[in-house]
Amino acid sequence: MKNLYIISLLALLFTFTSCEEVIDLDLEESEPRLVIDASMLWYLGTPGNNQQIKLSETIGFYEEGVEPVTDAEVIINTGNGEEFIFAHQENGIYLNSNFIPEFDKNYTLEINYNDQLYTATSSFVPVAGIDYIEQNNEGGFTREDLEVEVFFTDPAGQDNFYLFSFSNISTSKFTLEIYEDEFTDGNQVSTNYSNEDLAAENEIHITMEGISEAFYNYLYILRSQGGNSGGGPFQSPPATVKGNIVNQTNPENYPFGYFRLSEVDSTTYIVQ
Repeated sequence: MKNLYIISLLALLFTFTSCEEVIDLDLEESEPRLVIDASMLWYLGTPGNNQQIKLSETIGFYEEGVEPVTDAEVIINTGNGEEFIFAHQENGIYLNSNFIPEFDKNYTLEINYNDQLYTATSSFVPVAGIDYIEQNNEGGFTREDLEVEVFFTDPAGQDNFYLFSFSNISTSKFTLEIYEDEFTDGNQVSTNYSNEDLAAENEIHITMEGISEAFYNYLYILRSQGGNSGGGPFQSPPATVKGNIVNQTNPENYPFGYFRLSEVDSTTYIVQ
């Protein structure tokens, strides 16, 4: 009887195993699109001469890694005839070491790739700068976690938008926060960083960037679509979020990414 019981279990297991079927999803494939990471960052206290632009192409759903673009022509020019050529170095990274950042000047990005011209125009946005940093034990949902609080003074009488990044060197965790001064114009305000893994001796690299309202709205939409609302694999896909870069040759073949210029303050804080 015992042997019969074992044989019955094996037969049942075989039945379930033999019913498994591998299903290949026939995903619609589209032509690769150009992905442009063109963030000109002018750090306080530096001349801002060294700038870089990263180019890649979108890849298939089941593919891994990044497909770098190595044969594009990348130029930034100004209305007064200045031209900054970005030369390819490696892995789709284009560099220029003679860039001249200035406020109240329009910069136009031009990328020639696969016989198509991509362009965008923007200008530098100033940053208020970090005043000081404090630490407390009132972070997280429980209000008992470690928290790093960054204070800054918002300039009065103007609309300001900011992008904060918190990079925990000790745990390799990275967080972005966006902020607008609609209700805090001219005040000293703060933003904070906290998570359950934050601990003493963690090294936190903090950056504060001045950004345009258009880029703030772009990031806001990206953040909304990347939330934890779920929906399952068969929900309607989110709308494509387009940046400010336009394909002048073929507008339907639009790129992904954004061209923006920001003044940046940065510092490193060691958690106590």
